[in-house]
Amino acid sequence: MSTSLEDALNTVNQLTPEQQAMLVEIIHNRLIEASRRKIAEDARASIAAFHAGELQPQSAPTIIAELQSLFNESQ
Repeated sequence: MSTSLEDALNTVNQLTPEQQAMLVEIIHNRLIEASRRKIAEDARASIAAFHAGELQPQSAPTIIAELQSLFNESQ
């Protein structure tokens, strides 16, 4: 059974302000941890692709230039 966002918010409103702050911190920490797991998963996949010969080594300046280009395109 899934809980709707509205139901969750109504439940949170029943908590004390201290409990709500604690809940925010818990959720924040879980989001950070999920992000870390995703980054680690991507890194493992990239390393496996490199070892399988699917990726070629590149110099640091080349990688930095590519990242700057991608950053500039996104703005």
